[in-house]
Amino acid sequence: MRGLRSTDLQDVFQNALDWEGYLSSDPEKAPPWRTLLEDIHLDDGQTQLLTGFSRTLRVLMISGIWCGDCVRQGPVLELIARSNPCIDLRFVDRDSIPEIMNRLSINGGQRVPMVVFMAEDWEPVSVAGDRTLNYYRHMMNSKLGISCPMPGAATDTGMIHLMTQDWIDEFERVHLLLRLSGRLRQIHGD
Repeated sequence: MRGLRSTDLQDVFQNALDWEGYLSSDPEKAPPWRTLLEDIHLDDGQTQLLTGFSRTLRVLMISGIWCGDCVRQGPVLELIARSNPCIDLRFVDRDSIPEIMNRLSINGGQRVPMVVFMAEDWEPVSVAGDRTLNYYRHMMNSKLGISCPMPGAATDTGMIHLMTQDWIDEFERVHLLLRLSGRLRQIHGD
């Protein structure tokens, strides 16, 4: 998060779009996003975990509506956000914020999606992006031509479920970081 200031993030977040606004920005590319959202579901344990969050998480997905990785992950993030009003998710197109993208490169590139987690006061907490661990395992297995699966690599069936769990784990990690933050505990008196 080199050089990211909370004021920069607050400005970008406040000008970013919610789910419907983002998909309305390019209706021709929106159908796969909507279809995947309809097809994924949280299990009871995932729902129980997410509904237990008590700290505000501001989550900014830097995306490209044209991007296949974004199509797979954006609906997952939206489903997670819908589970708890403490999660405030917004979407912004990568090309509309070049100054932020210059500070968020992954492996020297401006990859999407990038997900920036912030505290309630806009303080940056975590950045995750590109693909989840389970998706990289899947890619390793399918693209590099190995003869037997990598340990933990999923088959195509269940990949979305594994990616969903990867993202839930990251949301939980960030929530716990916020919940245990001395700075925020002092503000909230807990």
